[in-house]
Amino acid sequence: MHEMAGNIQFIDLNSTAILFLFIVGFIGGLVSGFIGSGGAFVLTPGMMSLGVPAAVAVASNMCHKFPKALVGAIKRYKYGQVDLKLGLTMAASAAVGVQVGIKIQEWILKTWGQAGSNLYVSLSFVAVLVLVGGYVFYDAYKIARQGGGEQVSSLARRLMQIHLPPMITFKTANTRISLWFTLPIGFATGLLAATIAVGGFIGVPGMIYVLGAPGLVASATELVIAFVMGFGGTLKWALSGMVDIRLTLIILAGSLLGVQLGAIGTTYVKEHMIKVVMGTIMLIVAVSRALAVPRYLTDLGLMAVSPGMLSLLDKASFLSMCLALLVGAVIILGAMWRAEVSVAAHPEPTEESWG
Repeated sequence: MHEMAGNIQFIDLNSTAILFLFIVGFIGGLVSGFIGSGGAFVLTPGMMSLGVPAAVAVASNMCHKFPKALVGAIKRYKYGQVDLKLGLTMAASAAVGVQVGIKIQEWILKTWGQAGSNLYVSLSFVAVLVLVGGYVFYDAYKIARQGGGEQVSSLARRLMQIHLPPMITFKTANTRISLWFTLPIGFATGLLAATIAVGGFIGVPGMIYVLGAPGLVASATELVIAFVMGFGGTLKWALSGMVDIRLTLIILAGSLLGVQLGAIGTTYVKEHMIKVVMGTIMLIVAVSRALAVPRYLTDLGLMAVSPGMLSLLDKASFLSMCLALLVGAVIILGAMWRAEVSVAAHPEPTEESWG
């Protein structure tokens, strides 16, 4: 490693690390195009598994996000899945959340150093992944048992009945709700994006369960928010010297390939499958980050763990991260392959075939 940006160290890259980052970027892009949450929840831990400091991983992740999100948003806008009005409305408050989140990160880094920042990001990951991932997975299971049809949540229905001006109609999302209910979700999305580079964990479920948007529209609209947040956040992080442009370019190269394939995948599967993929990967990544926590606690002097046990936990964390990537890719590509086979076996009747 070599030291840059104060007490932050950038890692040295070899061919193995470059290949790993490219694969992580591809799968992150695949997941991003499919579920719209940026796929950053595999990219930030993936970089940290190689020894990249948390603040650099978050900053570099955010830097690669906005061009990738733009590509995904354009692709899914052509499919009629993006509610541009909803995306821009939430992006306005998300941009404020990003700036507040970066200030918190900078304060933690200055107060407790790199180990404190690593611990903060990892604990944030575990808490958010377990809570949101667990609920999303349960909801997908419930929808699948009911035949795959998605319904507006009871919370969203109650909020829609509260006429608190200004009321806004979002046509593509097929919902009409007060502006005031979109603001906290947007702010929390930006705050989380600046903390772990994954605002979609709040944004997508928030649009589904609070605002009443369909899962497919929510995941597509999140890409618009991710573009706005990523652009603004990158400028802020870059001025602090935290962006490692080498990491950004490698994961971006893989992501741009994956995001288009993931966006195409949304046209093949039922909506609850998006939640299945999101929930499954979230829970596995949560395990990966939880296994890394003892090292950061040891670095801060808050826990005493032997070097042998820390090495074992590091390897287990890295392998579970690889498992999450593999599971995500298999579910998405498997769903696309089954849908393609089904279409081939039961082709749509043409006017000629009907005679």
